[in-house]
Amino acid sequence: MDQGTDRHGTLEERERIGGRGDAEGPSWSLGAQDVARVAVFAALVAVLGLPGSFSVLGAVPITAQTFGVMLAGAVLGPRLGALSIVVFLALTAAGLPLLAGGRGGLGAFVGPSAGYMLGWILGAFAVGLIVHASPRKPSALRVALASILGGILVIYAVGVPVQSLVTRLPLGQTALASLVFLPGDLLKAALTTAVVSTLLRAYPRAFRRTWQPARRPSGRPAAAHAPR
Repeated sequence: MDQGTDRHGTLEERERIGGRGDAEGPSWSLGAQDVARVAVFAALVAVLGLPGSFSVLGAVPITAQTFGVMLAGAVLGPRLGALSIVVFLALTAAGLPLLAGGRGGLGAFVGPSAGYMLGWILGAFAVGLIVHASPRKPSALRVALASILGGILVIYAVGVPVQSLVTRLPLGQTALASLVFLPGDLLKAALTTAVVSTLLRAYPRAFRRTWQPARRPSGRPAAAHAPR
């Protein structure tokens, strides 16, 4: 094997191992590329807050930032996806006006939407856990399921009780009122599925891992791949 091939193979192996980190968890250390990717998705969540927000029933604002939370988990995986949201929220708590409508500071974490923002961390983790659970390339169905379970149900499971506590409304009434967010969140889940499915086809390197081919029906052997 010549030196150039050996160097190429080493880089490819590093990327494969680095990309498997969230799926198999061999290391919790962060490389320079990991830090950069976390920063990019933290910035993406902030940018998605620029269009502003609107409130329903004068309580929790509806924003596009949950879309960024779903994307972070699906692309980065559970560990880095959750970390990108932690970075975003830490910058927000430090006073940067990164939330929709230019909100920031510690005051944002004591309002009715505080639980939803904290739920973003668990939501991104859950989305990444489901999407990256298998070494096989995720189907659109798996991405959609991850976006709904992690990006909606997990966030609601944290956000609704906190909203009920802050507003002093019964939990059932708060949960019922939160259903007004559901159509918009389902749209974000659909957008996440479309974007992630496109990336898997057009730019799989965005995930920094090597996916195994999707399962084929029995009796149809997979086509042989030429060596690279």
